[in-house]
Amino acid sequence: MMIKDSPLYPLKFEPILKQKVWGGKKLKVHFNKNSEENIGESWELSGVDENVSIVANGPLKGKTINWLLENYNEKLVGEKTFKNFGNKFPLLFKFIDAHEDLSVQVHPDDLLAKKRHNSFGKTEMWYILEVEENGRLILGFNQKMTKQIYLDALSENRITDFLKSEEVKKGDAFILKPGTVHAIGAGVLLAEIQQTSDITYRIYDWQRLDTNGQLRSLHTDLALEALNFGPSNARIHYEDSNDNPAFIGKTEFFSVNKLNLSKNHVRNLEQIPSFTVYMCIAGAAMIETENYSERINKGETILVPAQLSEIKFITNSASFLEVYIP
Repeated sequence: MMIKDSPLYPLKFEPILKQKVWGGKKLKVHFNKNSEENIGESWELSGVDENVSIVANGPLKGKTINWLLENYNEKLVGEKTFKNFGNKFPLLFKFIDAHEDLSVQVHPDDLLAKKRHNSFGKTEMWYILEVEENGRLILGFNQKMTKQIYLDALSENRITDFLKSEEVKKGDAFILKPGTVHAIGAGVLLAEIQQTSDITYRIYDWQRLDTNGQLRSLHTDLALEALNFGPSNARIHYEDSNDNPAFIGKTEFFSVNKLNLSKNHVRNLEQIPSFTVYMCIAGAAMIETENYSERINKGETILVPAQLSEIKFITNSASFLEVYIP
């Protein structure tokens, strides 16, 4: 039997670790990511060019997510998703450790990103995993904003006076639409789910120097067309629950549940039209299918192919973010 004819199973991928000037040690300490550097991001599952994920487990170990798409098509991602995205994996999953404040930035929508970069836009969701005291996010502006007020504030180096700061706690969740000015504050560890895009327009960077002692470049002109000057409504209110999926939020690009398990659990996936991704945010479990079982620990991510209609979690304590394309 050729390898591409072998049945699909829950797939883990080698994390792609990103050293950042603002990164820290939490991804190693909390999530066992193997690096001595200050890591800002662990790309758990990515189809971004030059950052394509590689399978880490089972018979398909060593194959890329792109190879899987080319060989398994809708069996991997679902009929509708394959029809819409073809051989481009549509979502990007990350864990992010902000040891220092990230730059203040904005992302383009699909239309602008297609026009400028031939890329998807960047709608994203954040789920807060850990927060040090006074941990915060920047989300939008703190007053009525116009293009002229914004440009004046930038030129006078007073843009931080106009940014809305929100205190956060573990379990908070946010959906960031393109155009939302934002930054992750120091001391925040979070999971990020987003469209497959690596386009960021940096507006302000705290006068920070890069590893070469230079100020990092800003994208003032590019950001201007992308910015939404209206109020931000990023925070999501949701009800947690135990031993059943709790709906957190959705966009047109992805839907996210939280799954807190205190016992074994059979998850029927027949009604989900795409693949399903589980990001383990606490505890550990065995994920079993008819022909395969795989352990998933805190800080790991696993893709359940669309072809699989049911999985079983063997655990007495585990929490997951469950993500699929609606």
